[in-house]
Amino acid sequence: MALHYPELAERARAQRERLPDLYGSIDFDSTPHRFTTDPQVKSDLPGWVGDRETILADEPAVELIRTTTMLGDVVADAYAALSRERGVNPLIRMLQQACRSGVDTVPDAPEELRALIAAMEDTPDWLDMDLVEEGARQLRIGAAFLSPYITRGAFLATFINTYAALPMALTGALTGRRAARRVNETANFFTVTTLPGALGRYGEGFEAAAMVRLMHSVVRCNALSSPEGWDPAVYGVPVPQADQMPAGLINMYLAAMMATGAGRTEFTARERAMLEVSRYRCFLLGLPEELLPTTASGIVEVFHARAATLRRGFDDATCGELVRSTMAADLRPGKSLLDQAAETVERSWSRAFFLGICGGNRKRAEQMNVPFGLLDAACVATTAPFVLGRFVTMAIAAEQPLLRRIADGYTTRVVKQRLAEYGNAEYTTHAATYRREVTTR
Repeated sequence: MALHYPELAERARAQRERLPDLYGSIDFDSTPHRFTTDPQVKSDLPGWVGDRETILADEPAVELIRTTTMLGDVVADAYAALSRERGVNPLIRMLQQACRSGVDTVPDAPEELRALIAAMEDTPDWLDMDLVEEGARQLRIGAAFLSPYITRGAFLATFINTYAALPMALTGALTGRRAARRVNETANFFTVTTLPGALGRYGEGFEAAAMVRLMHSVVRCNALSSPEGWDPAVYGVPVPQADQMPAGLINMYLAAMMATGAGRTEFTARERAMLEVSRYRCFLLGLPEELLPTTASGIVEVFHARAATLRRGFDDATCGELVRSTMAADLRPGKSLLDQAAETVERSWSRAFFLGICGGNRKRAEQMNVPFGLLDAACVATTAPFVLGRFVTMAIAAEQPLLRRIADGYTTRVVKQRLAEYGNAEYTTHAATYRREVTTR
């Protein structure tokens, strides 16, 4: 029974009535196997991060994660479901046109498209676009000078749990060349949303969010409609909102951990601006406001509650394959010696970042197919003065009144250069490639 989030629980249950072809067979009053509050069952929460018993005693937080583990995105799902008759590419073209020119310019625009655009245009009362622009200015620095070295490592973090990683494994979209494309598309999305004005109604970031949202829904629809079936009793809803939250707020979780570690529960003005961008991006992607805390302590709470209730699971057929293919992927378009050197440096930094996610436990990282060796350590140490030095220098310059405009102009040019390196995002997935993986119980 939903005591703390009754409206959210009703929103989850209503999915059966709103989209019976997709959700009709799912029992939204049951708890999927992936979700556990059993103290005898291992969860994804590392012991060094927090006390699981204390976290599980927080009933509102536990209920929030349980509810959003069963929550998809019926607005985008309804539009994605049209792909059965129309195909995915026509849906992409219509959505792009609606984002760029308005939905009324789309000939015979389906009502599902109108509903999706209307949902994204229905901006929440809390939104402060001036704060979004300031936050984007702050995030641009990281997008230009730091993210290119750690995005792959952050991407790997989404594959270390079988229950959360299975939707991507089913698509077959993270093997071979597709792995590189997905990493670059992820980098493209988070980078383009930091450009000036990108999250305005007709900005590049708004369109990118719509494309990502559609891709998630197509994956969800294909998983639920796959010939061999999706087992909601084990996995809940494919690509649930509870799993999208960490990707959307990972930057703010790191900031929140530093804040709470310093004894603060609230964010500074600079951090609050970055949070506004992150929360708005998440809104555009369809996440409910309940999963988007406004304080440092709130973000730590929701992250830890998800980890503490997610059953631990890492099987080689699912997680191992995703990690290996992602680490093996060549992210840079060129094959010159400079490109190969840059790829080597980036891989070492990504391994270092992933090692941090593992709490510095090299054995655990190696068990997950991301070994961090002496050569990686030497590579990171050698390049750190350049990578971190440039990032810190630009961050300081961006706060100096006389240098701010010059620094931001340079940073923006570098961001655009990064986007050119990532390439044009395709945001596609193909139902024909879906395959059944091992079910873990």
